[in-house]
Amino acid sequence: MENNRFHFELVSPAEKLMEEPAFQVVIPGETGYVGVRKGHASLVLSVRPGVVEILKSKDSQPQKFFIAGGFADITAENCTLLAEETMALTELDKDALLQQQKDLKEDVESAKDDVERARYARRLTVVEAKLQALK
Repeated sequence: MENNRFHFELVSPAEKLMEEPAFQVVIPGETGYVGVRKGHASLVLSVRPGVVEILKSKDSQPQKFFIAGGFADITAENCTLLAEETMALTELDKDALLQQQKDLKEDVESAKDDVERARYARRLTVVEAKLQALK
């Protein structure tokens, strides 16, 4: 591994999507984006729905994935991102997401109780984050 790279893993409940050296990873943390490079202070980070960007080298084009939330375990030499749901940005369908957004807004309004309303609201948050990722 080059001197300026660290070990990065992107894992979803279904599979390990990526395990390779990275120069930099940008993760959507609950309180803002966190840039990770080799030598980063140890940190466990709660991740919100959004786009994670992975740079394999200083001059490479970033690989971008949508993640629906999760946790990141960061050390000086490793970063493991445990994502609830993960997909490449190219897999997102704007028209389908707009329809889901409309349907979920209706579901939130017609929910029978607070638990059901919260469940629909969480799904709506993820759909809206996917739409934002397409911009």
